[in-house]
Amino acid sequence: MALIHLDFFSNVLGKCVKADVILPQSTTGQIGLEGNAGNEFPTLYLLHGMSDDETIWQRRTAIERYATYRGCAVVMPTSDLGWYTDMECGYQRYYTYIAKELPAICRSFFRGMSAKRELNWVAGLSMGGYGALKTGLNESESFSRAICLSGAYTIEELPRAPYWSAIFGEGEAREKHTITHAIDSLVKENRPKPLIYMACGTEDTLLYDSRKTRDTLKENGFDVTYSESAGGHTWEFWDKQIEIALLDWTKRD
Repeated sequence: MALIHLDFFSNVLGKCVKADVILPQSTTGQIGLEGNAGNEFPTLYLLHGMSDDETIWQRRTAIERYATYRGCAVVMPTSDLGWYTDMECGYQRYYTYIAKELPAICRSFFRGMSAKRELNWVAGLSMGGYGALKTGLNESESFSRAICLSGAYTIEELPRAPYWSAIFGEGEAREKHTITHAIDSLVKENRPKPLIYMACGTEDTLLYDSRKTRDTLKENGFDVTYSESAGGHTWEFWDKQIEIALLDWTKRD
C-alpha cells in the first residue's frame, strides 16, 4: 500500500485542507493511480471523531493493514469540529465538502478510485459515526454502505448551547440535520437504501443512541447489521470493529 498526505484547496470551504489516503499498490510497485491490476478499486471514506484529525485512524488502528487485505483505498479527511454539517450559523459547509466535493477531488487525483455506487463506502466513529450515517443516507445514490461505530446520532437531543446551535441551529432548523429526517427523505424519494453496519460498546455512553437509531432504521426497512460487545468509547473497540466491518461485512451482499 501507499500512504499519501494531501494538502489541497477546497472551493466549498474556501481554504486549504488535509487528507491522508491509503492506496492499493501492485506487486510490481505501481501505486494504484490507474486501479488495482487494471481494475477500479473500492474506496472507503473514513471519518474521525471530535478532537481528532486526518491522522488519527492510522495512529490508533491497523487500518492500513486492513485496507491491504481488503484491496481498497481509504480516504481520511479532517473536518475539524464541524460535525460533517453545513453550519446554520457560520460559513463552513463541512457536509457538502465531505459528501460531495471530496469524492470528486479524490477521483480526479487517483483515477483508480471508482465512481460506482457499489464501490464507495463511508465510515466513522462517534461524531464521524453520525457523519457517516448521515452521508450514507443523504447520498445513497453514491454510497452503497455505511459503517457507523459508537455514533452520536441523536443531535436533536443536544443542548441549545452556542456551539451546538451554531452548527445545527435550533427548533425546526435543527430538524433537517437529524438522522430521522435523512431516513424520511430517502424513503419519500424512493432512493436506494445503503447497507448499514452499526456497533457500540456496552459500556459506551452512546449505547442508547445506537439502539434507538438501529430500531428506527429497521422500522423503515433498512438492512442493518448491528453489533454490541464489551467495551467503551475506546480505540480498542473501534480497531476491532473496523476490522470486522471492512474485512468481513463489506464482502457480504
